[in-house]
Amino acid sequence: MEVKIKKLDPRAKLPQYGSVSAAGADLYALLEHSVILAPGETALLPTGLSAEIPEGYVGLIFARSSMGIKRGLAPANKVGVIDADYRGEIKVGLYNHSGEVQTVEPFERVAQLMIVPFLRAEFIESESLSDTKRGEGGFGSTGRK
Repeated sequence: MEVKIKKLDPRAKLPQYGSVSAAGADLYALLEHSVILAPGETALLPTGLSAEIPEGYVGLIFARSSMGIKRGLAPANKVGVIDADYRGEIKVGLYNHSGEVQTVEPFERVAQLMIVPFLRAEFIESESLSDTKRGEGGFGSTGRK
């Protein structure tokens, strides 16, 4: 599959896969200088890229495991969503979950992008729903005996 990427700045780096079997492609922060994030702080980081995601697909922005686990930095909205009709700059809102100040350097890999197909549902109002064994049990109810 080809996805058109437009560089909004010539210094921007295209998303890159870390290995042949990687599902997500790394996104790089296009920064003029280091960004310091205090504990509990969020920064919106530019990538200098926009994309033309094909119809029927969505771009999903996830944390990089090394940043989330080792440094406590993850997308502020947990998963970023890039719709097929969006043509603006891809930005990553990073939140510092750690108890320490964290620094993001220019051109550092800050998140990963996955291009994923989706089904568009038609929501139909109904007076009733089918019964299931689980019923209304939620929030960990399936793990109980």
